[in-house]
Amino acid sequence: MTEIPETAGRESLADTVREALRGVIDPELGENVVDLGLIYFVAVDDRATAHVVMTTTTRGCPAVGYLKDGVERAATAVPGVVTAEVAMTYDPPWTSDMMSVSPGRPRPAAKPRFWRPW
Repeated sequence: MTEIPETAGRESLADTVREALRGVIDPELGENVVDLGLIYFVAVDDRATAHVVMTTTTRGCPAVGYLKDGVERAATAVPGVVTAEVAMTYDPPWTSDMMSVSPGRPRPAAKPRFWRPW
């Protein structure tokens, strides 16, 4: 069993997990879940389990399973992380103000509030 007893080690590992989550791309917006502001919380406990709390741009988003699975796979791919628990929340609700903007990159267009894939 892998254990990470030191708080500083767990915080560093959580930062690495958050960086790895940049590889998970929302299939509809074409941007990563971190820059979209979909990741609300990342922590690693003393048993090397990554805990991630995330949201989607809308309730009932058809990509929720895809995004949740991608976040779990990205987190467990980080050396030192044994398992990952991903929880979905809609509190607070996501807004386009949560997106981060990289210098020189335009902010991706957000879906309309009542977006439907059909």
